[in-house]
Amino acid sequence: MNDDSSIVRLAAMIRTEAARLRPGDRLPSSRELMRLHGVSPVTVSRALARLAAEGRVIIRPGSGTYVAPVLKRPSDAVDLSWQTVALGDRVVDDTVVSGLLTPPPEGVIPLTGGYLNPALRPTKALSAAAARALRRPDVWAMPPLTGLPELRRWFAGETGGDVTPSDALILSGGQSALTHAFRALAAPDTPILVETPTYPGVLAAARAAGLRATAVPMDRDGVRPELLAEAFAVTGARVFFCQPTLHNPTGATLTLERRRQVLDVARAAGAFVIEDDYARYFATAPVPPPMISLDAHGTVVHVNSLTKVLSPSMRVAGVVARGPAARRLRATHLVESFFVARPLQETALEFVGSSAWPRHLAGLSAELTARRDALVTALATRIPAAEVHLLPRGGMHLWVRLPPDRDEDTVVEAARRAGVLVSPGGVYYPAEPSGPRIRVTHSAALHLPELVEGVRRLATALDGS
Repeated sequence: MNDDSSIVRLAAMIRTEAARLRPGDRLPSSRELMRLHGVSPVTVSRALARLAAEGRVIIRPGSGTYVAPVLKRPSDAVDLSWQTVALGDRVVDDTVVSGLLTPPPEGVIPLTGGYLNPALRPTKALSAAAARALRRPDVWAMPPLTGLPELRRWFAGETGGDVTPSDALILSGGQSALTHAFRALAAPDTPILVETPTYPGVLAAARAAGLRATAVPMDRDGVRPELLAEAFAVTGARVFFCQPTLHNPTGATLTLERRRQVLDVARAAGAFVIEDDYARYFATAPVPPPMISLDAHGTVVHVNSLTKVLSPSMRVAGVVARGPAARRLRATHLVESFFVARPLQETALEFVGSSAWPRHLAGLSAELTARRDALVTALATRIPAAEVHLLPRGGMHLWVRLPPDRDEDTVVEAARRAGVLVSPGGVYYPAEPSGPRIRVTHSAALHLPELVEGVRRLATALDGS
């Protein structure tokens, strides 16, 4: 018998013996194994080493060899690796979106996020509206598939122009509306045009729909129409997504003249404009009318949402479109989602039809103005080297250029360690960023003192980064 077969045979015998014992029991000593099986010290040593590598025994020099605890091995787990092949490379990256939605840890000041601090939400009035809605006789009945007629009428009225209630469709929040619009208006593996920088949730939704986002530069007055025309010509895109009012993240508001120019450019290209009008209710100074109110050719698909201005759980949005595009949107929504829950629609209708709605907007406007001004002052005082892109006419954010020698990811991480959260600028770009930037939000902090303390922590992080 050669040495290898002796090792295998001895290991098998010891394995059988260990299986009869309990974890922690002591096995025969090396000397006993040599005597019992007539093998050499080398054979015993190698057999025990093999069993130790298998996790069946534990060798304790000077003490002996013991039966190892029974552990669940990776081979005992369900093997799901087949899914990697089945799923292919259609990866949906939710990293940025989940980061923006995750609440900050205790003691960390949020200078980021897309929703109002709970103190700024009309929680009591919403609860009262919900209580009234639940007393409606048909509240648990199936709603009309396109939404409650009264709610569609309200969203149509918010757009102005010649929009009618039949042009409106109720969907579950702005993000869902944008996703539906992308899928309805653009075929997979085709380009769409977006402002650069732009809202990262749009980039994620476009990628999930199999679309390629192409950047169109903007300045302090919004997207540049001449470059938009060039982008349409170069890419052949048939969809342009934009936030013409209080753009996220820059705060820019597209002028009335440019709104008309953008519509002319899109019409010449035979393309749609998806107008994300989420921030209209955050305006603290007059802003131009929605682009859809200027559109007589069915170019614009208008999205308006109550989520950000009221509550994260008020996932109600109105999408206005005309012609075959409207029919396509209604069909895709019906196939994918059926309809928006009626109690939520009834609650939204109760709230916007009550005196609480204008009261909330008036109070919010005053609070956002105070917060914006406090944030601008704190940044100028504490971080004079950081340049605010522009003073927006409202909104929730400031777009800040860092000194050119700073790395934004390093700054963001240093800020996190200092106890304040800000958004890195890079996630807002569909192409290469134009320099180190951060987005700083004033609507998520609890109050003005916390906002100022957040800037102080950010300044500390910048000094140490």
